[in-house]
Amino acid sequence: MTRSLRTATAVAGLALLGLLVRADDKKLAPEQKFSPEEVAFFEKEVRPLLQANCVKCHGGAKVRGALRLTTRDGVLKGGDNGPAAVPGKPAESLLVGAVKYDPNVLPPRVEGMPPKGKLPDKDIETLTKWVQMGLPWTPGKSEIVQEEPKSGVVTEESKNYWCYKPVKRPDVPAVNNKDWVRNPIDAFLLAKVEAKALTPVVPAGRVALARRAYYDLTGLPPTPEQVDAFVNDPSAGAWEKLIDKLLDSPQYGEKWGRHWLDVVRFAETNGYERDGPKPFAWRFRDYVIKSFNDDKPYDQFVREQLAGDEMPGYNPDAVIATGFYRLGLWDDEPADGQQARFDELDDFVTTTGQGFLAMTTNCARCHDHKRDPIPQADYYRLLAFFSDVQRFDLNPDTRSAIALTDISPPEARAVYEGDLKKREARKADLTSTMKKIEDEAIKKMPAEDQRAAEGPDRPQVLRKIRRFLSAEQAGEYAKLKQELELLKKVPEPPNRTLALSVNHCPLNPPDTFVMVRGSPRNPGAKVEPGFPTVLGFPPPTIPKPERGAKSSGRRTALANWIASKDNPLTARVFVNRLWQYHFGRGIVPTPNDFGKLGEAPTHPELLDYLADEFMKGEWRVKRMHKLIMTSAAYQMSVMADEKGLKLDPANMLFWRFNMRRLTAEEVRDSILAASGRLNLKAGGPSVFPKIPREVLQGQSMPGNGWGNSPPDEAARRSVYVHVKRSLLVPILSQHDQADTDSSCPVRYTTTVPTQALGMLNGEFSNEQAGAFAERLRKELPDDLAAQVRRAIRLTTGRQPADNEVHKDVTFIKDMQTKHSLTEEAALKQYCLLALNTNEFIYLD
Repeated sequence: MTRSLRTATAVAGLALLGLLVRADDKKLAPEQKFSPEEVAFFEKEVRPLLQANCVKCHGGAKVRGALRLTTRDGVLKGGDNGPAAVPGKPAESLLVGAVKYDPNVLPPRVEGMPPKGKLPDKDIETLTKWVQMGLPWTPGKSEIVQEEPKSGVVTEESKNYWCYKPVKRPDVPAVNNKDWVRNPIDAFLLAKVEAKALTPVVPAGRVALARRAYYDLTGLPPTPEQVDAFVNDPSAGAWEKLIDKLLDSPQYGEKWGRHWLDVVRFAETNGYERDGPKPFAWRFRDYVIKSFNDDKPYDQFVREQLAGDEMPGYNPDAVIATGFYRLGLWDDEPADGQQARFDELDDFVTTTGQGFLAMTTNCARCHDHKRDPIPQADYYRLLAFFSDVQRFDLNPDTRSAIALTDISPPEARAVYEGDLKKREARKADLTSTMKKIEDEAIKKMPAEDQRAAEGPDRPQVLRKIRRFLSAEQAGEYAKLKQELELLKKVPEPPNRTLALSVNHCPLNPPDTFVMVRGSPRNPGAKVEPGFPTVLGFPPPTIPKPERGAKSSGRRTALANWIASKDNPLTARVFVNRLWQYHFGRGIVPTPNDFGKLGEAPTHPELLDYLADEFMKGEWRVKRMHKLIMTSAAYQMSVMADEKGLKLDPANMLFWRFNMRRLTAEEVRDSILAASGRLNLKAGGPSVFPKIPREVLQGQSMPGNGWGNSPPDEAARRSVYVHVKRSLLVPILSQHDQADTDSSCPVRYTTTVPTQALGMLNGEFSNEQAGAFAERLRKELPDDLAAQVRRAIRLTTGRQPADNEVHKDVTFIKDMQTKHSLTEEAALKQYCLLALNTNEFIYLD
């Protein structure tokens, strides 16, 4: 059950309070006089609780289930089916049973309240005491009014929202089952599991753990031999040894780099009708993969992407990292250039705000944010940091100096730049000499042509020049022109390296204004670069650019602030992503939105512990992987128990491990691994696997922009497949490949018929099934049982039982006898079946 469904159920449950007694069957309790102490208790302890947790659904214009908790009479009258509380009798009061999440008091199918989670024990004791006291209420101040939050306005109250407060390392909670705890992560989880009267499930088996670790860290299946090595390792450190091995694997960066590419909307084309290529975009992909493999500190990773071009010295990786700004959609022929410019800037604000800070600052482009304390002016203050990044280009040619930077080694550049300087000087000499000859000839032309030669029509006039030159001049002019044309055709140096990046940024960016209603033609107040007001940081100090500076330095100021340990969001956001990719759901289930339009953290203390640990570990990512994976929580089985499914069906408390389907890339790579065709070559320009003709026909120009890689290149890992926004590889798109139009925080798993149809009937699946069968015959000739056993091991990792092998052998022979298939064809069909099993596509 999803969190939203669970919440809806709980709210509905609150609306059903009082199922046992009809309100119109009972008279309200008579008015009582309460002592000053009792009234003070209500005002100080009870009113704030009801106001904060109850009246949102049970007060104001909309009231759930007719249960209004804004007055004492409303509490006594109750909802559609009875009173919420019986004065002096908390054990008989549904309100008390609801806040205690007590199934013995609540009607069937009704969960506790508030739906967002159980109140702290002291708050439950307060409400119980209040009912025991007879529901004291303040005379003359009867109604509790829900305080509506002020949207887009920064107040002292808004600054106390959980994610805006500094990261503070919490104490590790005490738990009953201390033997289960392997590191502090387990204690934080177990404390909530035990509070719900649940217990964690048993550990996963070693085969399941091996597959989990290999896929989570490398995105590839373990070979049967690798599974056996782990299963048969009796040492106490076998698990940690496996983790270290996988973290050192070059395939680790390919897996975890792909996660980051989702966040930064990586694609290699511009989108829109032409969907033209982004030159050298693949270098950014390789930069990300290398950064994860090198365990680059995350704060440095952030700084390079936001302001790598402003870093001193020769630093090609940092320049490549600024390709971050060029990855989004880009309209190469906008109907409104000014609007397109602000749309491009909005892409920077959106991706930076959501990707690094989990703030939906983009919602304040046209007006103050509707739910979060983000004024419209804050949006434009953030936008001002990016105002020196020029548009991709002013025409469809994206190979311009604005979007590309020469990152060749200085010694190589010195050679070809010297040659270039000589060529440019020679071209200038030739042009000057030719102009003298041209001018002399033009003087002999009619007055009309002489006047035309002074303007843009000079090229047309020069077509007549031969008639006004002597034979000697004509010969000399022809030689000069021929040499000039040859110099213009000199190709780029073969060893020149270009990177998609930001370049030639102005030292003095244009002023930034708040655009009224978001219209670029309606500027309002001028703003300077600044951070979100709600976080309470002083305005940035941006030094005046020094002589030789590459840009304004604004983005360096922004990058340093985001990558600072004082920033309350950056570490929380990234460790939440780590948790999400390991456990299937973030501690904050909405990883790009920590605001009020997102969901609250299920374990805020654990999130702060991980964020603090991350920063204390110098922002090293591999260290955090090992911390998470050595917890008992990560090593749990996916098997559920009846009590857990009843009390926490959505597994919000992580009392078991979440089963997951392989990602799109893992599905394709695993099929190639099983068939033996997977090419582990790393890096370089992207590859173009074969796409069926029927799919290409969906383009306005079928096949346009899609290459044809040789079979061995096409069989490389999916992270190296060319990402064209308007044309997706079927096996990837069918299995929920990332949406590249904007930052992709979560890949939601869909289950639709086209997935099964594609896996059974698709050209790729059938080709690889044939290669799989060929592999089995080559490795184990003339032994069908051994081939079946090997097929099961290659697709599941486990050792099959003898009766399972026997049944599958019988199935293959039946296809030969009953359906007249050859031995080769029958084995291919069996391999296709093996690639379509749930055990192959799902982990655990």
